[in-house]
Amino acid sequence: MPLLLTSENTLPADGLKGTLIGRAWVPGDLAGPSPIQLRDEGVYDLSSSSSTLSALFERPDLLSHLREAPGTYLCSVAELLANSGSQRDPRLPSLLPPADLQVIKAAGVTFAASMVERVIEERAGGNPQKAESIRAKVRNIIGDNLRNVVPGSDSAQQLKELLIEQDLWSQYLEVGIGPDAEIFTKAPVLASVGSGMDIGLHPGSTWNNPEPEVVLVVNSRGEVVGATLGNDVNLRDFEGRSALLLSKAKDNNGSCSIGPFIRLFDESFGIDDIRSCDVDLRVEGEDGFVLNGRSSMSQISRDPLDLVNQTINRNHQYPDGFLLFMGTLFAPTEDRDHPGGGFTHKLHDRVTISSAQLGGLHNRVNHSNAIAPWDFGVLALMKNLSRRQLL
Repeated sequence: MPLLLTSENTLPADGLKGTLIGRAWVPGDLAGPSPIQLRDEGVYDLSSSSSTLSALFERPDLLSHLREAPGTYLCSVAELLANSGSQRDPRLPSLLPPADLQVIKAAGVTFAASMVERVIEERAGGNPQKAESIRAKVRNIIGDNLRNVVPGSDSAQQLKELLIEQDLWSQYLEVGIGPDAEIFTKAPVLASVGSGMDIGLHPGSTWNNPEPEVVLVVNSRGEVVGATLGNDVNLRDFEGRSALLLSKAKDNNGSCSIGPFIRLFDESFGIDDIRSCDVDLRVEGEDGFVLNGRSSMSQISRDPLDLVNQTINRNHQYPDGFLLFMGTLFAPTEDRDHPGGGFTHKLHDRVTISSAQLGGLHNRVNHSNAIAPWDFGVLALMKNLSRRQLL
């Protein structure tokens, strides 16, 4: 069955009341990607004043600029979404992931429950059949109370010493409760996919899962301008074999999904809404399997702004800005095929990640070598913008 995007399954609960920004492929003689804004009257192309989202978010007067910039009408919101599922008409505008020149970063091991699961992956060596017995042992000693430990605190150091004595210390606990967060690059610039597109699993993986996350949007000055949703597609078997395989576990064709739109911080939405945001996950398989889960940002071990400050500072700059995945509380352990087998994706699973404030992100699972190859990089974007006289 094809993926179908609608206003009902894509927009936030309050519809178009927030400031919603995205990207769309605009067809025509000079076809190309453009920043867009969703308004009550429809979808507007903003490329005449800002050729990229990266440039748009650098504006110090961002909200007032958007309220004054007329833009060019493209289509209705319903028309854009209807042409942005798995079946797209190239003659009509279609949705793209809401990121262009920004670097895609991610914070890992930021929730206690997923932190424990990373320890289990490591000790199971990427074998899901071993995970359940290890899970029982680890939880018996560690429990679920790690979320009450302040990373980098004296109590965190005392817990570290206890876990070393119990032979349960792990590199994942180091970044989970130690002073330094795990910040890594999730995907190359322009490599993400958006809502309605296929996400990719490495064909060599047999134990993997979606990771529903809030994604902060940050400009070059370190200012958080808004947020969107993301799926940090994860290969548990690859990373479980060795943490040095993190890049292969995290960065494959179609393994980073972002969208549907960026909700900017304005009078209706701000950082405190992020701190209390709940993100829901639903996986529906062709085999009739259904998985539901939730990640609550209120359970995060590190404050979102602390993670931003650990990403951009005097030691590391991002002149085009960055997007930052915030990590997830959710780590699926429900058996799918047989007792003790745990959860893993199957081809053509439908994955929906949603929140009341940020809308719904919809993707379908396939192998990374079977989905459309990534062929529109930075050079292609520069040539395209030059041809359209937008540079």
